[in-house]
Amino acid sequence: MTLKVLDDQNKVVDKTMRFRENILKVEEMIKNIPGSEIGHEADKSTCPLKHSFVDGAYVREIFMPKGLLLTSKIHKVTHPYFIMKGKVTVSTEDGCVEIEAPYSGITVAGTKRLLYIHEDTVWITVHVTKEKDLDTIEEEIIATSFEEIDNKLEHKDVDNKLEHEDIDNEIEHKEELICHG
Repeated sequence: MTLKVLDDQNKVVDKTMRFRENILKVEEMIKNIPGSEIGHEADKSTCPLKHSFVDGAYVREIFMPKGLLLTSKIHKVTHPYFIMKGKVTVSTEDGCVEIEAPYSGITVAGTKRLLYIHEDTVWITVHVTKEKDLDTIEEEIIATSFEEIDNKLEHKDVDNKLEHEDIDNEIEHKEELICHG
């Protein structure tokens, strides 16, 4: 469900769109801070990653140091996450919450977060995939833009509708066979 709110001029504004615009603005401001690290360059120094693979899944562990302000990538796929250590404030389109380890939750497809790290934090995500190549996995699980997510969700809705129509047609055909011998 998409919530509608009123802006300063009493115009109806889509809460999701407002959050998306704001988080992208904050992300741009963070990028412009001297010494800030972007994307994979932060993976090597500030927020080291540990990658593990099990049958049918990829497990990603990230360490985030106290005092860090960052944005996450846009998630394409719903998946579980676990905060094993630390304390973090997380802002999403659903609001702002403070989370302290131990904690587990679900990341919904389309989520992008703004995080402030209060204490050194270890965050683990688990992704269903048979892939072992990190670049391929990232293409599967990370969107490059909100538009990509919206297009994916629209196609999924169309696919689901077509699937339901196929099932309805199959049921009607079976009912005809039952009724007419």
